[in-house]
Amino acid sequence: MLSKGVEAAERRRDAEAAFLAATESLLTRGSSYADLSVEQISAAVGRSRTAFYVYFRDKRELLLRATETVAAQLYDEADRWWSGADGRRGLRAALTDILGTYRDHADLLRAVVEASTYDEQVGEFWRTLVGRFIEATKRRLADEGEQDSRAAGKAFVLVWMTERACYEQVAGGGRLDDPRLHDALFEVWERSVYGPD
Repeated sequence: MLSKGVEAAERRRDAEAAFLAATESLLTRGSSYADLSVEQISAAVGRSRTAFYVYFRDKRELLLRATETVAAQLYDEADRWWSGADGRRGLRAALTDILGTYRDHADLLRAVVEASTYDEQVGEFWRTLVGRFIEATKRRLADEGEQDSRAAGKAFVLVWMTERACYEQVAGGGRLDDPRLHDALFEVWERSVYGPD
């Protein structure tokens, strides 16, 4: 039998997860983040507006928490290359998985990127999150023998290029099919990290 504290923590996690899932579902059905209201989110969960505020300060906190969950998945996928010994094969697999996760969460990622352009807190959150990817990439480049100053510049360019390319592909109606985008990203990364064949 679970203690009352454990049961309460599980109920809280379940309720928070329901609000996060409902928000992503509403975004997927065409709602824009800017127009999405706490009332709509709460109604989609079958809870009151008051219940929403038990779990989240505001709509922004909900968006950031939902994004953190997806970012953790993206980080795990990228870590296959950052910490692996697979070299090119690990890099290819990581890029495949990252593009797939962008595809799976396109509307949520579109919402956070768009909000980052007009909401200072969301913008800082997104830049910090991308910064973690840049730092990990810089370390891997240094492990591959790149000088620190060059590794920092390359990591910055490669990570932001990948973020923007994936965003445009899945949220902006990209003109390439996913395999061609993946191949292009892989070629740029491969040449930047390992040099020409």
